[in-house]
Amino acid sequence: MTGTGRSAGVGALCVLAASVLWGTTGTAATFAPAVGPLAIGAAAMGLGGLLQALLAAPQITDSVAGLRERRGTVLLGAASVAVYPLAFYSSMHLAGVAVGTVVSIGTAPLASALIERVVDGRRLTRRWLLAATLGLLGTVLLCVAEAAHATAATGRSSLSATLLGIGLGLVAAATYALYSWAAHRLITHRIPSRAAMGAVFGIGGLLLLPVLAITGAPLVASWSNAAVGAYMALVPMLVGYVLFGWGLAHVPASTATTLSLLEPAVAALLAVLVVGERLPAAGWAGIALVVTCLAVLTTPTPARRARNPVGHDSNRSPKTADVV
Repeated sequence: MTGTGRSAGVGALCVLAASVLWGTTGTAATFAPAVGPLAIGAAAMGLGGLLQALLAAPQITDSVAGLRERRGTVLLGAASVAVYPLAFYSSMHLAGVAVGTVVSIGTAPLASALIERVVDGRRLTRRWLLAATLGLLGTVLLCVAEAAHATAATGRSSLSATLLGIGLGLVAAATYALYSWAAHRLITHRIPSRAAMGAVFGIGGLLLLPVLAITGAPLVASWSNAAVGAYMALVPMLVGYVLFGWGLAHVPASTATTLSLLEPAVAALLAVLVVGERLPAAGWAGIALVVTCLAVLTTPTPARRARNPVGHDSNRSPKTADVV
């Protein structure tokens, strides 16, 4: 495999590792039932973002001129970072761990591809379309299975909550795609990944502090609640997004968000094994399709080895690149 192929492979592995960590967040949140979804989201992404900025402070200082020049992209990413966890954790609270995660993450690749197609002019490849189609079908199957189970178990009110949760999941997907695109755009304009992620997530963390101040009292009401908050901020958010930033340095946002379809599969499995949620046969079929999607996207091919890390031929301009 060429050096660029190895680079893309390492980037993909970083994103997959981050996705496994993110997949634990819904289950972790169930260990602090007294803490509302807004407080969980603000603590996880807010404190995690501020820690990222603190650790990346030297790189941010060195890149301040470039960040200031692209402040619009930084602020767009930061605003998306602030909205995402509030929508994501509220979605899981209303629709269940599996459905909330699946909708939020499962539809993000489509949003990312649309952003890259419209803004960057990237063409969708057959490989990406196949992977995204399989992932979306898996997402829909898992969603339908969980929604049907919720309706059968608790009736119409649960269905209303599930539908509202799905709507918030779509908001989370759009903001996830936006901050991934913003970070990747900063990185491709020669801003180091740690500086780009630290700036975007640090400002996003600052925006979440008022929400944490208003809703976060239950987090310090017990050691177990505080432990959940600390885990969310340090492991999935800090470590996970450092890995994600490394991945974005080597693969485009649409590929990264498609690879992160592993997250809902991990979340659904943990919801069954740890939380005790039941997953119908259609849900398991959905997980299988998501895994197949990841296999299609990550299996090396001769054509892919000849391509550069961001998924387009080296003699093409970025404006006409393909989304892989």
